[in-house]
Formats: sequence, structure tokens, C-alpha cells
Amino acid sequence: MNTGILASPYKRVWRQFYKAALFELDANKVSDRVGEAETALVTRARELFHSAGDNIEEEQAIDDTMYTLHALRSALQRRPNAETASLDLAA
Repeated sequence: MNTGILASPYKRVWRQFYKAALFELDANKVSDRVGEAETALVTRARELFHSAGDNIEEEQAIDDTMYTLHALRSALQRRPNAETASLDLAA
């Protein structure tokens, strides 16, 4: 039965942004990918907040994903940059 209501594009999009952040190979782009994923997650979380229905599983997945992205961002901030690491190895 077609109700005429389309599923939100953010229902799947936030997962794609999350995967892009996790699997980004260019260390200089990871922070940007994390930011994009966080934006998509917040957008979807707001959408779920205003929607009717039982969305507890997706809401929990969003919470878990946001926690993981914060951990990734924290690890990136504590990571020595490439120049410092190479200088430490040379010493």
C-alpha cells in the first residue's frame, strides 16, 4: 500500500557519512569527514524527534555513532602530526 509518504533521505545518509569518516584513508580529510557525519547525525536526530512512531533502535544507533565519532575526533587531536613523529624517530 502506497501512503504517499517517502522515507527520509537522512535515514540512510547518516550511515554513509559515518562510514566515509571511518574509512577515510587521507589523514588530512578525516576531520572533515567526521564533521560531515556529525551534521548528518544531528539532522536525522532532529527529524526523529519531530516524527511520530517508535524509532528507538535508530535513535540508539545515532547515539552510539555520535559517541564513536567523538572518540575518533579525540584520538585525532591527540595524534602527533607527521613532522613531529618523524623528528622523534630520527632522534
